[in-house]
Amino acid sequence: MPENPKILDQEGIQRAIQRIAHEIIEKNKDSASLCVIGIRNRGVYIAQRISGAIKQISGEEVLTGALDITLYRDDLALATGQPLVRKTEIDFDINDKNLILVDDVLFTGRTIRAALDALIDFGRPKTIQLAVLVDRGHRELPIRADFVGKNIPTSVKESVEVRLKESDGKDEVFIAEKK
Repeated sequence: MPENPKILDQEGIQRAIQRIAHEIIEKNKDSASLCVIGIRNRGVYIAQRISGAIKQISGEEVLTGALDITLYRDDLALATGQPLVRKTEIDFDINDKNLILVDDVLFTGRTIRAALDALIDFGRPKTIQLAVLVDRGHRELPIRADFVGKNIPTSVKESVEVRLKESDGKDEVFIAEKK
């Protein structure tokens, strides 16, 4: 059986994160009002890396948090069993902030819609911008990313798998057939 095509390796992921960080700094001149929030799970690790890259580039510390969207999902009623709710960690005020919402893969847009609903429960940011490592297309909702590491055209029969050191032991992105 042939190996799944690798789209990004460790170096490619690092380059994508550096590029996203530079674009965020360029678009958001006032880093004092900037905060980065990742969607659990892998979006949190990418958000932490982006925040680290912003600090490395600008010398400015960026507020960083983690968002669990489990109870905001529109498919929650379809799930069998108890949903696994994880901790949201936003220990700062998001009101009037330029908030960067981060996820690993943008697909239908439904995860982002759920995240927007969840964020509004925490306050009213000045702006919400979306950063994703991979945009694979196939939107079902009118949502687009402001910052994209890599656009990967895919078939709906495929899935984009992101592996990160923090959760999976290595950095890589590849396309796999849906099971």
